[in-house]
Amino acid sequence: MGYHRAGFEVVGVDNKPQPHYPFPFLQMEALEAMDRLIRGEGLTFSNGETLYLKDFDAIHASPPCQLWSKSAKQWRIKGKVYPDYITPIRWRFFEIHCLYVIENVIEAPLIQPMILNGGDFGINIHRPRAFETNFHIPFRLNCQLKKPLKMGRTPTSDDVIQPVGHFAGVAEVGKRMGLIGLNQSELAQAIPPAYTEYIGKYLMKAVNKT
Repeated sequence: MGYHRAGFEVVGVDNKPQPHYPFPFLQMEALEAMDRLIRGEGLTFSNGETLYLKDFDAIHASPPCQLWSKSAKQWRIKGKVYPDYITPIRWRFFEIHCLYVIENVIEAPLIQPMILNGGDFGINIHRPRAFETNFHIPFRLNCQLKKPLKMGRTPTSDDVIQPVGHFAGVAEVGKRMGLIGLNQSELAQAIPPAYTEYIGKYLMKAVNKT
């Protein structure tokens, strides 16, 4: 949504159904989709349009984060093995020489990432995320938020909410993030569109220079 607000025509790829996704969508593994584009094949989206690599000005990737996230640490300690998706995605970006963004948790091994959080945009949401790009974005001073509300408590308007797991105040979180209509599970995986709208403004400048 943030990239749309920044002026891009957006399409999405995910390996799971996304019934509330507002743009043309293709259910497919992202790495498979990229490999098809690299081979010169097209991807056909839910609106019937088939797009090829030349049709994309930039690609944003949000790989699964369980290999690095704090929330999955307990499962890693118990022996659960999670694959590294960042490295193979980055190598594909290098191969096709496109403008790109990789988003992940702040613990992930991204290259010179910029960290954004809700406080940077006046949003009482604790959702720090790291963004690796191959184009210039002015670094913002991170606005430190006060400690997030303890999980399970009903939030007030002044509380900072951390929307992970089965958090309280689903409607309020959707309102604050600008993603009204998403359910609890979807919001727990989402980031505020303000993040990518900010990034998208500088991505658009990079696109116009190429």
